[in-house]
Amino acid sequence: MLRRWTSILQRRGVSTQRISRLIHDSVFKVHPSVSEALAENKPVVALESTIITHGMPYPHNLNTAKEVEAFVRAQGSTPATVGVLNGRVHVGLSEEDLDFLSCGSGLHKVSRRDLAYAVSKGLSGGTTVSGTMIAAHHVGISIFVTGGIGGVHRNGESTMDISADLTELGRTPIAVVSAGVKSILDIGRTLEFLETQGVCVATFGRSRHFPAFFTPQSGFASPYNVADSQEAAELIDCASSLGLQSGLLVAVPIPEEHAAQGQEIEDAVQVAMKEASMKGIRGKDVTPFILQRVSELTQGRSLQANMALILNNAKVGSQIACALSDLRRRRRAPESPPPQKERALPPQPQTVVIGGVNVDFIAKGNTEKLLLGQTNPGSVLQCFGGVGRNIADCLSRLGEAPLFISAVGTDSHSDAFLGYCKHMNTSAVAKIQEQRTATYCAVITKTGEMSLGLADMDIHQQITTQYVSRFEEELSSAQLVVLDGNIPVSTIRYVCSVAKTNAVPVWFEPTDVEKAKKPFLSESWKALTCTTPNLVELCAMNQALGLPTPDVLPKTRDEVLSCAASLSRPLLEHLSCVVVTLGSLGVLLCGEHVDGGVRLQLRPRSALRKGRLCAVHYPAVSIPPEDIVNVLGAGDSLAAGLIAGILQGQDADFCVRMGLLAARLSLSSPHPVAPSLGTDTVSPQGVRSVAWPSPTFLWMDHVGSQ
Repeated sequence: MLRRWTSILQRRGVSTQRISRLIHDSVFKVHPSVSEALAENKPVVALESTIITHGMPYPHNLNTAKEVEAFVRAQGSTPATVGVLNGRVHVGLSEEDLDFLSCGSGLHKVSRRDLAYAVSKGLSGGTTVSGTMIAAHHVGISIFVTGGIGGVHRNGESTMDISADLTELGRTPIAVVSAGVKSILDIGRTLEFLETQGVCVATFGRSRHFPAFFTPQSGFASPYNVADSQEAAELIDCASSLGLQSGLLVAVPIPEEHAAQGQEIEDAVQVAMKEASMKGIRGKDVTPFILQRVSELTQGRSLQANMALILNNAKVGSQIACALSDLRRRRRAPESPPPQKERALPPQPQTVVIGGVNVDFIAKGNTEKLLLGQTNPGSVLQCFGGVGRNIADCLSRLGEAPLFISAVGTDSHSDAFLGYCKHMNTSAVAKIQEQRTATYCAVITKTGEMSLGLADMDIHQQITTQYVSRFEEELSSAQLVVLDGNIPVSTIRYVCSVAKTNAVPVWFEPTDVEKAKKPFLSESWKALTCTTPNLVELCAMNQALGLPTPDVLPKTRDEVLSCAASLSRPLLEHLSCVVVTLGSLGVLLCGEHVDGGVRLQLRPRSALRKGRLCAVHYPAVSIPPEDIVNVLGAGDSLAAGLIAGILQGQDADFCVRMGLLAARLSLSSPHPVAPSLGTDTVSPQGVRSVAWPSPTFLWMDHVGSQ
C-alpha cells in the first residue's frame, strides 16, 4: 500500500524528499501487513503490548506475544499488536519490535493519559487497553483482543481509582474481547460504571455469567450474552450502523480445562493484594506486582492459566473478526452483480461520488395551482433519485466510471435500485440491515414548480466516516471526489482532510439550505475546489462563515447576477470556481479570469496563479413549460455535465453548455436523469438545434482585494 501511495504521489509531482517526510514523519506507523488487510477489508485483530512490557517476565512475554499473533493468523485474521517505539505509535509490530518491547529497558506503560507525552518525548512502551483502543480506532480496526480489562479498584468509591479502560470504552467505538475483569477489582462497581458509560457488555457463550479473568464466574451477570461469533459480529455491526460512539465488551470465560485452577489462583490473589497494601504499592504498579506475586505463589500455574485465557480470547476475537468481515463484505456487494466479464474495469485514477440514494415519488398536478386540503387531479411516478446517485448516474452515461459510495436498506427499494443502476459501479453501496432505503415524495404543479416535499432519509447518516474510510485508497488516488450535502458533517470533514493531504480536488453539491452549510461549519470548506449552489444556498454558505447576506433576495435579472457574484467572491479565496445555478435565468460561473472567460479546471486554488477574478453569465436553454416533467434531477445533471466536460479537458463554454443540455434533457424526462442522456445528446457540437446567446461578462477584480 505504501508503494502504491508513493507511486501516486510521484505521479502528482511530489518530490522524493517530501514523500519521505509524509511517510516517515507521521505519528502513526501501520505495518504493511495490517494496512494491506485493512485496504482489502480483511479481518484484523488489534492486540495490546503492556502484557509484553509489564504483564509477564521474559521470555514468557515474548513467547506469548508471538504465540498469540500466530494463533490469530491461524484463525484467518491479521494480528496488529500496538506499541509505542521512539515516539511513534506502531500498529502492527515486526519481530525486532517485539524483541525490543519484551526485554528493552526504560519502557513505559502508555494509557490515554500518557500517549501524548510518550510521543512528544520520543519514548517507548506498551499500550494499555485504552491506548490500544485509540490506535486501533484511528486506523479503522474494529476488534481488539486482550486478557482482562481494568476497572474500579476496591474502595474505589473513596479513592476514585478507576481505570481509564472504562472511560475509553465509553467513548471509542471498538469491540473489546477479554476474559472479563481482573478479580483484584470491584467487579460489581465496574459493571455499574460501564453501564453509566453506555457500554454494551455481553458474555460470549450460552450463559450470562460475567467472568473474572481466572474464573468463569464472578458472581455477577452480564446484561446480555452472544451465543457465537456470528451473533457477536451482528451486535458489533449493528452498533456501528447506529453510529454509537461507545465501545462493546465481549467477556469470554476461561476454558473449562483451566478453570479448575481458579480457586488456587484466587487465594493467591488475596495474599498478593494484602502484600501490595502493606508495601504501599498503588496505581498502575499494583497489577504487575500482583500478577508477578501470584505466579510465584502458584509456582507458575497462574502464568499457564493466563496464557491459556489469552490464547482463547485470541481465538474468539479472530473468529468474530472473520464473521464481521464476511458480514460487511456480503452487505457491500450487490446481491446480483453483473458478471465481471461484462463490466469494463474503470480507469485509474477514477472519480469517486459520495452521496445519497432515494426512491422518488413524483406527484404532478394537472393544474398550475394545487389546492391544499383536497384531492387534486394528477399523476404519480416512481423513479430513482438522490443527489449523489443522480450525479453518478449521469457521469456513467457520459463516458465516466465513477465509484459510487452510499447506503441503502434491506428492502424491496434497494433491490429495485441495484437492478435499475446496473450501468453504474455500485460495489461501494452498503446494504444496512433493518434499515429503510431513503424515499422522497415531491408534489409539483403542472409547470414543474415544487409545491411540497416529504423525505425519509435517515439512512444517509449511515454513510459514516468509518464506512467511507474503507475506501481511503480510492479517495487518495481519485482524479475528483464529488460530495453531496446529504452525508454527515463528520464524513465531509474526513473526506476533505484526505483530499487535502493528497491534493485531490473536491466538488461539493449542496442539496438544500441547511445541508449547504455543512463544509462551512469548519475549515473543511477550504479543501473544496468547486461548488454548485443556488442563490439561497449561496447565502447560507456565507452565513455559516459569518458574512453579511441580503435580508431579501433580489428579483430582477441584473440584481440577481450582481448579488450572486458578490456572494461568490469570499468563497473564491480558497475555491477555484463557484457555479451559481439560477433556474430559468441560467448559470453564473465565477472564478479566475483567463482568455475572456473563467478558468474551469479541477485544481485547488492554492495551485493556481493569483490573478483576476470574474463572473460570466450563461442563459438557460429554453424549454416549453408543458415539456417539463421532472425538476428533481436538473441541477444534478447540470453539475454532472460540467464535471464530465472538465474531465474531458473541454473549455468553460463547452462544459457549461454541456451541463445546460443535460439539465434540459432531464427536465423533459420522467426520471431525474434522462435515460437518453449520453455523449452524443449533450455535446454542444452535436446538438445543432440550440441557438446559444453570447455569455455576459460581469465583473473582475484581484484575489485578496474584496
